[in-house]
Amino acid sequence: MPAHRPATIAEYIAAAPPAGQPHLRRLHALLQRAAPRAEQTLKWGQPFFVEPRFVFSFSAHKAHLSFAPSAEALAHFHTELVAHPTTKNFLKVPYDAPFPEALIRRMADWRVRAVAARTDDGFW
Repeated sequence: MPAHRPATIAEYIAAAPPAGQPHLRRLHALLQRAAPRAEQTLKWGQPFFVEPRFVFSFSAHKAHLSFAPSAEALAHFHTELVAHPTTKNFLKVPYDAPFPEALIRRMADWRVRAVAARTDDGFW
């Protein structure tokens, strides 16, 4: 990412590695559809969706994007994620791999429902 800090998610995507921009634009559009009432903002230098709690975020890297729907969501979908690189908090999508749209859509929809069902005041 350049020294200039992007002010919007569109600027963030435009500043990402060119190979990743198609996946990032696709992910952003998918997340907008999944959480249309969420505020879209940049926090800690990366795109976040909040309502007012954390719903999900994503980030661009040299050769992959990271989608962060929450550790709970990743655990819930663990059997569907076996063919994808993950960490405790992230699904990694290599730019040179097919974009797993259906899986990410299911995860995003699940996460929106999980956040709506919460009764606590915590951000995370």
